[in-house]
Amino acid sequence: MHVEPSSVAALTADPPTPRRGRTLIVLVLVLAISWSFTLLPRGSLPRWLGELPRDLQLPFARWLRAFMSWLVEDAALGPLAFRDLTRGIAWLMTWPLRAAESLLVTGIETGAGSAAVAWTAPVSWVALIALMAWLAHRAGDRRLVALVTLAFLYLAVFGQWRSAMVTLSSIIVAVPFAVGVGLALGIKAVRSVRAERLIKPVLDLMQTVPVFAYLVPILILFGFGPVSAMLATIVYAMPPMVRVTMLALRQVPPEFVEFGRMAGCTERQLLWKVQLPTARPALMVGVNQVIMLSLNMVIIASMIGAGGLGYDVLTALRRLDIGAGLEAGLAITVLAIALDRLSQASAGRPANTAGRRADRVLWGLVLLALASMVLGHLLPWLAHYPDAFRISTAPFWSDLVAWLNVNFFDQLEAFKTFMLVHLLVPVKRLLLAQPWPWLTMLLAWLGWHLGGWRLALTVALAALFIVTSGQWANAMTTVYLCGVSVLVATLIGLPIGIAAGLDPRVWRIVQPVIDTLQTLPSFVYLIPVVMLFRVGDFAAMIAIVLYALAPAIRYARHGVARTPAELVEAGTAAGCTRRQILTRIRLPLAVPEILLGLNQTIMLALSMLVITALVGTRDLGQEVYIALTKADVGLGLVAGLCVAAIAIIADRLIAAASLRTRRRLGLEG
Repeated sequence: MHVEPSSVAALTADPPTPRRGRTLIVLVLVLAISWSFTLLPRGSLPRWLGELPRDLQLPFARWLRAFMSWLVEDAALGPLAFRDLTRGIAWLMTWPLRAAESLLVTGIETGAGSAAVAWTAPVSWVALIALMAWLAHRAGDRRLVALVTLAFLYLAVFGQWRSAMVTLSSIIVAVPFAVGVGLALGIKAVRSVRAERLIKPVLDLMQTVPVFAYLVPILILFGFGPVSAMLATIVYAMPPMVRVTMLALRQVPPEFVEFGRMAGCTERQLLWKVQLPTARPALMVGVNQVIMLSLNMVIIASMIGAGGLGYDVLTALRRLDIGAGLEAGLAITVLAIALDRLSQASAGRPANTAGRRADRVLWGLVLLALASMVLGHLLPWLAHYPDAFRISTAPFWSDLVAWLNVNFFDQLEAFKTFMLVHLLVPVKRLLLAQPWPWLTMLLAWLGWHLGGWRLALTVALAALFIVTSGQWANAMTTVYLCGVSVLVATLIGLPIGIAAGLDPRVWRIVQPVIDTLQTLPSFVYLIPVVMLFRVGDFAAMIAIVLYALAPAIRYARHGVARTPAELVEAGTAAGCTRRQILTRIRLPLAVPEILLGLNQTIMLALSMLVITALVGTRDLGQEVYIALTKADVGLGLVAGLCVAAIAIIADRLIAAASLRTRRRLGLEG
């Protein structure tokens, strides 16, 4: 790419002073007005400016409760009651789940409870590790084989095998269903504009409403138990597959489609013989996302009856057992890493590469696994890893946290107090003091400035939904905690991401750390944080920062690293120093990527906020959690929709700012 010197000069030049001056004046004016509300005596403003009177609030919660009551008690599809239909679906889903658990957990048995008779043991840990190692060999190289083998061996050696197999049984059933339904919906959206217009807003809601919010209707419709938990996992993990399918099919080269039509393919043959095989690598990325989201769901699903590793983590959190909780959480991470790398390698492998010899090996391993079920019934060490050789790290983690508390309590307490006094409390006071008409108008003006009247109307309606639902105060508490956490995560992540983008050696160190942070279940962050800082907003902030840090680093690194070499060379030829190249070329071009990273950081922070309700926060997350404990579908969905409204406001404004920046830089027409 040829770069004109004038283009480099324009990029490195300072922005026009009048525009910068107007922006600074508007910013100072907005901050001054917002801060003035905190200086007014309490009660000097009319109460309706802080919270809409109850008589003017819309009873969304009551409407939703009435709808759910009608759905459960009176709704029918012909002669079949709707509740019977949902329970029938749950009964049907029980069979594949029981089959998977029979293979991996219990073995084949008849009867129930104390009258159960076991005919075989589950698949041997030795046979399953051999099977997973062979799959890794077919998909990747020796390093992948070593990684997958060590990961599953870790589960056996550290005493997590049975719980991991319960979790894996649910994943084995949930992932194909989520992939199949997502693929079907994605194909329908590609073929029908009307279907796409209907599906897209539903996907937006599914991906922004906290998962706790729709656990309640699933619990009411399908009952308590592992099947309901698996259905919740399918609903939670399905949206990425729909989006990836839509994107993958639209990226199929048009000449491939035209060639298929010229060859006489019907629409069905064109889909299965041309489009889907061509889009396979991209579709496998969607499968990978489904697997990772399903594993991220295992702890939350344990609240409505799922067992396995998620239940172990949740139980440890309730007992504040740091060692057991971290050990089970690390087991989820290890399982997630193994399945993630295996699915990624499968995505990059060409289709239909397995020959007859490979097929014979696969069937031989499958027969070995089935034979191990019979042999394991006779040889207990083959069915279950021997207890005498198990290792536990739980005492180490518990002792480590105890040592930190004993030796660094004063320093940790001083840091916590400093952050509360100088950051958390002032920001909370500032946001809670804002009248809802002022913030709504401010958001509408910002939407109009960045994207026009449609964006202004969208963000204003989202804000007014929060106001009319009676959740404004809780929403401001959510915004305060999310905002502070995102600010801290960005301040930490940006420098690290920039350094990683400039130096590949830094990225090689940072990458495994953030990979681990992204695969650790959200609940796991709460255990050490609570043990060190106890419950409250500060503990919640630390957990949110750790959970939401990875996108800030990844996107900043990606934005800085992908700067065209021609621009850097032109800047060097123009006499720019390394610092000037960074501040005048790399960072301006990386702003759109950094904004996307900020968007993802906000989304992760909002999803984690609902989890932090377990450590004493008082916001929308707490409302959702209370609704789950009371099975109050109305309160849970309204609070969840308010979180979704905050997410939509942030997403739309940041996306508009990113697009505006890309156009200003000439990166998009």
